[in-house]
Amino acid sequence: MRRDILVVDDDTDILHSVKNIFVHQGHEVFTVKNGFECIREIEKGFNGIILLDIMMPGMDGWDTIREIVRRGLEKNVEILIITAIGTSDHDKMYGIESYIHDYIVKPFNVNDLVESVEKIH
Repeated sequence: MRRDILVVDDDTDILHSVKNIFVHQGHEVFTVKNGFECIREIEKGFNGIILLDIMMPGMDGWDTIREIVRRGLEKNVEILIITAIGTSDHDKMYGIESYIHDYIVKPFNVNDLVESVEKIH
């Protein structure tokens, strides 16, 4: 079964590129530009995989994950981080590690990204 995907990134090129990758894989793909819109989509009933950028204006990815958990919205979503931030930012994951299925650094290998998404059941 192909799961829906929500891509959350403030970079329009990333939104379009990642959407195209997964549409061709047979997924229904939604895109939003920030954490606030991500929360809104989950509250409206999004159920699936979230590909979440970390560095975004307003509400960054870490705060978005914390807000998802605070509101009890984590039950129907699986979160993968896609970010230009390397491993130096791992201390900000403290307390939310169990909600993150993978951490993929940009620029990412398309095959690795697809494989990471396909591992989630």
